[in-house]
Amino acid sequence: MVILSVYYFLPVLSLLCGLWAFISVRKHLLNTLLSLEYIMLSIFWFMTVMIVNLGGDSFFVLFFLTLAACEGALGLALLVSVVRTHGNDNFSSFNVLQC
Repeated sequence: MVILSVYYFLPVLSLLCGLWAFISVRKHLLNTLLSLEYIMLSIFWFMTVMIVNLGGDSFFVLFFLTLAACEGALGLALLVSVVRTHGNDNFSSFNVLQC
């Protein structure tokens, strides 16, 4: 019983660490995107543990992993676009009024 509670506790702790990194470190766009990917990885880990313990199929988990990979590719494309237009990925250098 103690081992199962550890399997539930570690992904939740990982999710909270990812949320803390997302909220506290907002200087660069790359740091924000990496913390979002870490949050997605911890949610994937938690869903895998839950579905395996409940005895379900892993099709939904694979679908979630596919969507997380697409989200990562879109974030990388956004990062490349921002670096090409602004020269860096600092949030302080973005001007909202400039197109």
